[in-house]
Amino acid sequence: MSSKHIKPGSKIERALIVERALIDVEARTVELAFASETPYERYWGIEILDCAQTSIRLGRLTTGGPLLMDHDSRDHVGVIESVQIGADRVCRAIVRFGKSARAEEVFQDVQDGIRRNVSVGYMIHEATLVETREGKETYRVTDWEPFEISMVSVPADASVGVGRAAEQEQSIEFVEQPDLEEDNEEEDKSTQPETEAKSLTFGGNTMSDTNIDQIREDVRKEELRRTAEIQAMGEQFARFGSDKIAAECLRNGDSVEATRAKIMEKIGAQAMPSADLGMNDKEVRQYSVLRALNAMANPTDSRAREAAAYEFEVSRAYADKMSKDVKGIIVPHDVLARTLEVGTGNSSTGGQLVATNLLSSDFITLLRNAMVINGLGAQFLSGLNGNVAIPRQTGGAGFYMVAESGSVTASDQAFDQVTLAPKTGAAKTVISRKLMLQSSIDAEAMVRNDLASAIGLGIQNMAINGSGSSNQPTGILATSGIGSVAGGTNGAAPTWANMIDLETAISVANADVGNMAYLTNAKVRGKLKQTFKNATYGENPVWTDGNLVNGYNAAVTNAVPSNLTKGTASGTCSAIVFGNFADLIVGLWGGLELQVDPYSSGDTGAVIVRAFQDFDVAVRHAESFAAMKDALTA
Repeated sequence: MSSKHIKPGSKIERALIVERALIDVEARTVELAFASETPYERYWGIEILDCAQTSIRLGRLTTGGPLLMDHDSRDHVGVIESVQIGADRVCRAIVRFGKSARAEEVFQDVQDGIRRNVSVGYMIHEATLVETREGKETYRVTDWEPFEISMVSVPADASVGVGRAAEQEQSIEFVEQPDLEEDNEEEDKSTQPETEAKSLTFGGNTMSDTNIDQIREDVRKEELRRTAEIQAMGEQFARFGSDKIAAECLRNGDSVEATRAKIMEKIGAQAMPSADLGMNDKEVRQYSVLRALNAMANPTDSRAREAAAYEFEVSRAYADKMSKDVKGIIVPHDVLARTLEVGTGNSSTGGQLVATNLLSSDFITLLRNAMVINGLGAQFLSGLNGNVAIPRQTGGAGFYMVAESGSVTASDQAFDQVTLAPKTGAAKTVISRKLMLQSSIDAEAMVRNDLASAIGLGIQNMAINGSGSSNQPTGILATSGIGSVAGGTNGAAPTWANMIDLETAISVANADVGNMAYLTNAKVRGKLKQTFKNATYGENPVWTDGNLVNGYNAAVTNAVPSNLTKGTASGTCSAIVFGNFADLIVGLWGGLELQVDPYSSGDTGAVIVRAFQDFDVAVRHAESFAAMKDALTA
């Protein structure tokens, strides 16, 4: 009799059932059987997997093979830890579930006995016809290669106690080869083998050598692409430890998307170095900005210097921690970020000298409240130390329609970073000498509020109109890629249609999410209150009571420029900004540096205080904003 071999390259699946007793909840592992020599009838004959060590290529499983759901490579829930072939000719594996939400869901279902069916995906390299009975051919697969194990929902044959996953549509080609019989007659026949080939088809498709070679070449190219992209991501974000994540994902056979998600999760979980000095509540309450300013304003007054000894000591310690060269004093982040409240100490701390139980907001909150962009939803990151990189998604998976036998176009998600690096801004305020001599918490709060307002207005100006050059951060109006609405060649008075166009520019970019709002200056507000939606009948002003434009909140600050140029309109154009201000990020670094000039305003008995704050601003998604920069108001 002759034997037949299944043509190499056929990918098939088979399934078994998880035994709940073999689940280790603490280690998140499950021991399961994924193959046995139980005969299984397929459309081309009866299949027996030879479960001998010499018949199975285990390389892909033993080097961190994947645990999937329903043989979907995009639904990766765990890893294969080890594989063993028992004396009972059953192949077993220990698999470990991941800690993602999806993996946790599947693992819990396995523990509860809800998901019990296990399927193995494998490739047949060689199979021999061993028997033909009643027209059915039985093949022993003597060379096969498992490449993944899956949890499956509905196996094709669960009635006999061993679940089997449904077969994929495929065709398998058979080639007749000689049987190795011991009698001479069969040996003679083997010297003249039959070469007739027959093929089985499914759905009108036939597997051929060309098909298999092409599949192998496609798989090779895909693996090269996967490896290159994962390695590139590992190198790009190596400072976050992503090089180790990339190496692990390569070993585990993780997809590019799964690797990217792990790296982004790692970056997002990075703990930023603390900008705090480690002061406790008592030490914070003891700190007085006024005492420090008074000592600097009176450098020859030994009593003033002695009274501020604590503040100078704190300043030196914080400057050392931040590796910063300070010419005056630096108020640590601990003091800036904590509420100033009445203490219970002696008169030297000022706690007993306060007549009212005033609770003053912390400096960081005062700083935010000095800016209208805070009320619009801008995101503030305070207490930073070192450069900051915030991951953002720049591209997503695409949706395609394909023919019945077509392939899906690859379209991976893409990510980059929004970076923040400290830039120094300065503001000045004037404080009277008598005010600096006060120990009242009211006076302390007033000085802090004054400093916060001066700095806040400067930061807001940069957040809106920073040029991105000459040591300035890049504000909204200078950000490349924001939407644009033009009034005219030489500018134009803003209209109701211009407002709608601004909103449309955001919507077209699919960025109309969050708390959208308008931002402009006082000149534009005045103009829009006199501009009507229906110009013919003078009905419904564009800017309505309650500071609303078309139902959206609208804010005003003169940090929005009114001196822009468009064509012949030189220095008379204003800007109008619309967008999702939650995508505007303001970063604040370290402490607040203070320098005192007691001389410039000496005749008035006042002292000029210059405050220096390290900050940066960034727009997370340019598509979240649109601007009209040529609005005429006169």
